[in-house]
Amino acid sequence: MDNWTIKSQLSSGDKLENMYSIESLLEKFLYYLEFEKNNSPKTLENYSLWLNRFVNYVWNVDVRDIKAMHILDYRMYLNQLWLSKKTVNYHAVALRSFFKFCLKNDIDCISPDKIELAKMPTRDVNFLTQEEVQKILDAPFEYEKNNLIRKRDLAILNILYGTGLRVTELINLKRSELDSQTKQFSVMWKWSKIRAIFMTEKAKEALVDYLKARSDNSEYLFISLSQNSRWHKLSRNSVEEIVKKYKNLAWIKKKVTPHTLRHSFATALLQKWADLRAVQALLGHSSITTTQIYTHVDDKYLKWVHDLLDD
Repeated sequence: MDNWTIKSQLSSGDKLENMYSIESLLEKFLYYLEFEKNNSPKTLENYSLWLNRFVNYVWNVDVRDIKAMHILDYRMYLNQLWLSKKTVNYHAVALRSFFKFCLKNDIDCISPDKIELAKMPTRDVNFLTQEEVQKILDAPFEYEKNNLIRKRDLAILNILYGTGLRVTELINLKRSELDSQTKQFSVMWKWSKIRAIFMTEKAKEALVDYLKARSDNSEYLFISLSQNSRWHKLSRNSVEEIVKKYKNLAWIKKKVTPHTLRHSFATALLQKWADLRAVQALLGHSSITTTQIYTHVDDKYLKWVHDLLDD
């Protein structure tokens, strides 16, 4: 059944009551996400994209008329767009949330439970060994001649690895938010939640050394030192290029991104027998399920340790 047939079937009959039209309800749902659930602008943008794609597929139909087979046809349509399974699942999750909102507001519609997610392959977490991490952290000392760039890059690498920060959190840090006398600071997490961040002693030392070398008035902690954007806040791409630069100089063959350092931070903690809930809090994961991907990595490490018996 193509989308034109679906639109014809769903749109037949009397004129839609506006309060049950999917467009009208979508507008209310996005309002609910923003002002009642306090979701981030990025979440709102994504949900709007995914759900409007569904609206464009079925037209502005009565939400009570949407059945399980219509959802299945829509998923077939998404697959024809050559979207990844992960992306199709994002669309499904958005639809689940939308219909859950409808039911919560006493609208008789399809049960969210009928919208299943495609089974995903086990996520392969890319992380570095302690030796590889140390090579990258040592690389600015060995290869960067410019004093301020060297100190900045050392601070960036040590903080990424020593705190588990996301790149977005790192580049938005302001000098006023950190106290050089303590190893603890806070970041805004998931739009309105505050997360405590703890630095290693090496990260703190690298940061203090970098700040002492600064002579500018920029409010941001990590700034560009290139000629065309000097003193401006570093971009996400710039941080990725910095990590890639030292990964190459350290002769690390793996793909290494800022997120790899975050993975390595979590993996190292679990290898040292850290509590999973504590790691979840340090990473800022909403669900323990997300953090559990690192237990599989740790299992591989334990197997490697056990295999030493065979040597």
